[in-house]
Parts: sequence; structure tokens; C-alpha cells
Amino acid sequence: MTKEELIASSEKNIVGTYRRQPVVFVRGEGAHLWDTEGKEYVDFVAGIAVCSLGHSHPRVVEAIRKQAGTLTHVSNLYYTEPQIRFAEMLVANSFADRVFFCNSGAEANEAAIKLARKYGHDNLKGRYEILTMKGSFHGRTLAAITATGQEKFHVGFSPLPEGFRYIPFNDVQCLEKAISKKTCAVLLEPIQGEGGVRVPDEGYLRAVREICDRKGILMILDEVQTGMGRTGKLFGYEHYGVTPDIMTLAKALGNGIPVGALAATEKVAASFGPGTHASTFGGNPLAMAAAIATLETILEEGFLENCRKMGEYLQERLWSLRKDHPVVQDVRGKGLLVGMDLTVEGNSIVKACLERGVLINCTFDHILRMVPPLVIARQDVDRLVQVLDEVMVR
Repeated sequence: MTKEELIASSEKNIVGTYRRQPVVFVRGEGAHLWDTEGKEYVDFVAGIAVCSLGHSHPRVVEAIRKQAGTLTHVSNLYYTEPQIRFAEMLVANSFADRVFFCNSGAEANEAAIKLARKYGHDNLKGRYEILTMKGSFHGRTLAAITATGQEKFHVGFSPLPEGFRYIPFNDVQCLEKAISKKTCAVLLEPIQGEGGVRVPDEGYLRAVREICDRKGILMILDEVQTGMGRTGKLFGYEHYGVTPDIMTLAKALGNGIPVGALAATEKVAASFGPGTHASTFGGNPLAMAAAIATLETILEEGFLENCRKMGEYLQERLWSLRKDHPVVQDVRGKGLLVGMDLTVEGNSIVKACLERGVLINCTFDHILRMVPPLVIARQDVDRLVQVLDEVMVR
């Protein structure tokens, strides 16, 4: 089928929940993709922060092939070695004592919401309310979009579940005042990704942790986008000298294979007993094999250091555009989670970059988001900046 035929078939048969770009990809390697017509692209989207090792990473491919020929799925009524191994790895490399596996970030956040409420039921005299941040994004399922502090995601889905309130991100005083006798937890991203790559002040997360401890409530960090090396450390919370009670992960966990996880302390995880929560496909051997290979690679010496260096280089090069393009008003981020804030809308720039073989993303209408594979090279960054220089308004 031609590209046009494939797109026409998609438009006819797939529910229209995405505004897709007019390109059909058929192959990927490292930080590059190829479409049906053989055109090559530099990928600064990476499946929206998913393919952190790049496309078709040899170690992940081999792990999937080997596991697919051995065992792909059994019920979680039984034990499997890949799930146990990956759980050991996550516990050994994080604050957590226990993990729960699912298939996506939204599922992980649903699990976190349920666990926080169950903990409130068991330990906090029935408290159930969860405070989340304006501008946040936590997923597309009903509870997850309710937790999301952006009204545009709520339209048409009322009545939304009760028990959520929204407060300004990076505002300690508002958080302190917002906690009520119903509050059981605070849920937030270490860096708001979909919300515009908003990086908090240095002491903000420590203040949130202190308030949660003093009030006896839970601190939940949504690290779906910031986790697994994206910020230059394995988890975003490591930049800020805090540990949460619950953390959610997904996106880069399996380098493209659907994997989600909830990680929690022993005290909090104890509220999830048999029958309280489950996931049929969560932690299946195939997904766990991909996740093990991914995490092993990220933990290798020099990998995260390279991410930090390339992130600094990317921000430096993006800032250089401001000299000739005053529409650039800010560049911010950590590691290879980077946003460029514009005074104009960004979707036309995204399309122009696509035409020139560079993939970027736009969020909040005017913020260009760059979340490339963590193996991105300097020449790829230079190519991105060259193309942006060509297409942006002078």
C-alpha cells in the first residue's frame, strides 16, 4: 500500500483520537526513523520520551526475541522469573520496597490513586482527597484525567470522580493552606512535562516532602516521563534530595514495549493485599525481559553522564537561536527533557521541521518539547538547531 492508501485506511478504521502527522514510519534505528518512501528523520520525540535507548536497540531486541521463544505470558496467579528479576532491580535502585506492574502510565497512576485511598482508609481515618497541580498531566483514564489539572482534558466527561483538588505548581504556601481533614495525599510530577516542561524551584519538592510528613499524608511522584534516566539521573526525585512514598513509572521502562509500574514503601504498599488491585498483563515475561535489558543498559557506566552532557549541549544550542529569533523567550529542562517557550504558536514549526526530516513536539500550543532518545548525538542536535533556524520567524 502507498502512504496515501495507508493513511486513508487509518482515517476510515481507527477512532480519531489523534491528530496524526502525514507520515507513515516503517523502520527505526537509534535516534533515526524512516518512512514508507525511504526518507530519514532525526527523532526528538522518541515516542514521547519512550524509546530512551533509541529505536530497535540490539540488547532489547535480543531480549524480546529470546523471551518470545520461551514464555510470553502466564497469569499473575503464578510466579515468573523475569518479573521477579525486574522487581529486584527496581527496588535495588530506588527508594522503594515493593513494586506493582501494569502496562501504562495511566494504569500506574490509577494504581497510585487507589493505593493512596486504601492507605487513607486503613491508616488515616478514611481520608480520600488527593491534591494535584494545575498544569499537570497524569493520563487519559477517568481517574487519571480527573487528577490532571488541565480543564481541557475534562470537557465532556462529567461527572468526574470526586476527591481531587488543584493547586498551583511550585507554590508551597498554597499547598500548606489547601490540605484539609479529607486529604490523604499530594500527587505531582517532579517536572511538568505535558504542562510545558516546568521545572520547580530548588527547594520546592523538599518543602512538599516536609509538609506531607508534618501533616501525616502521602507524597506521590508521577515519574512516568521523568523516570528511567530522562533527566540525567535514574529518577527525577534524585535531583532534589527527597524520596516519595509512592512513585509511578512507565514510558521508557520497556523502550517501546508497554510497561508500567508503581513503586512504594513497605508501609504504604501493605494496604494493597490480595484482591485489592490487579492487572492481567502487568509484569508479563515478554515486557519484563525488555525492561530488564533497558534498565541494565541505562545503569551502565557513563550512560546517564552522557545524557546530562547532551542535555546541556541541547539547551545551549537552543538558547543560541534567541539571537536571531526573538520569539524564543525561554529554554528550560533537565537532562534530555527540554522545552523551548515561544511567543508564537508552535504547531506550524513542528510541521515545518517534519518536512525537513526532524521530529519535535509542541505542548501548551507554544512550547516546543524535545525528548529525544538518550543516545542522541551532537550532530543530531546540530541538525535540529539548523532546521529550527531555517523555519522560525526572524
